[in-house]
Amino acid sequence: MTKAGPDSTGSAPGVVLVTGPSGAGRTTAINALEDLGYEVIDNLPLSLLPRLLEGPAPSRPLALGVDVRNRDFSTNALIDIIDRLAARGDFSAQVLYMDAAEEELVRRYSETRRRHPLAPGGPPFEGIAEERELLTPIRARADVLIDTTGFSPHDAKAEVERWFGTGDGRTLGVTLHSFSYKRGLPRGMDIVMDCRFLRNPHWDESLRKLDGRDPAVAAYVFDDARFPKFFEQVKGLADLLLPAHKDEGKAHLSIGFGCTGGKHRSVAMTEHLAQALAQDGWHVSKRHRELERRATKSGKEDIS
Repeated sequence: MTKAGPDSTGSAPGVVLVTGPSGAGRTTAINALEDLGYEVIDNLPLSLLPRLLEGPAPSRPLALGVDVRNRDFSTNALIDIIDRLAARGDFSAQVLYMDAAEEELVRRYSETRRRHPLAPGGPPFEGIAEERELLTPIRARADVLIDTTGFSPHDAKAEVERWFGTGDGRTLGVTLHSFSYKRGLPRGMDIVMDCRFLRNPHWDESLRKLDGRDPAVAAYVFDDARFPKFFEQVKGLADLLLPAHKDEGKAHLSIGFGCTGGKHRSVAMTEHLAQALAQDGWHVSKRHRELERRATKSGKEDIS
């Protein structure tokens, strides 16, 4: 999934060049970097980029978006820019390549009915194949490679944040995930906890259609005699690890809670721990993967 990430100190690179095939998540990545405080320049003509890079080192992290839609795009020109970035000694630079399986890109184009920039009058798969061939040498030069196959836009954004959070030692972002083991582990988890030993609201007909955010479901899970000790141990582990990761300059920590369906027990645990950590002053975000999948099943979200 990745070749390299931010340096061991957790400091943000001076420049991140973001590229990859259309539909793989480049725009999502650019937006995520902008939210992280990067100055963003997207689709600047390649002929103008050298002038930008010949100037002084950026005063704050800079993200440059480049893809085949750039005016005067060529593989050799982009490789030349990557070489120029690597040669600079006054700031660090990385290439972020957003990728996805070919069948995934075809599916996304089919669902959104978008035209591929390299095949505006033909089927998307023709443009996808041509673009992947053009970008193969660039992919080989990537420092960070994120494969968004199976990702929602939220997943792609979270993965970019995981790699490029500023890590300035002042803040640590914590993301808590609920998920179903049937669909596999979420990507990029630092810690995973199994909630399948807790009693399952699925077997209570009055609770089956609800999810772990509902107070009745949460009460059912919390009433398990094993829950208080489990939560105490998990909260104690978080209390130990979060300050340690913050002291090390880490920008982000992901903790996952899984159960059979990803609807009841893992969701209730995620919500309960998120509330406790937020009360302690941590910056916490929550992701309920299976609930998000259900919510977008009828109207697919677009990763671009």
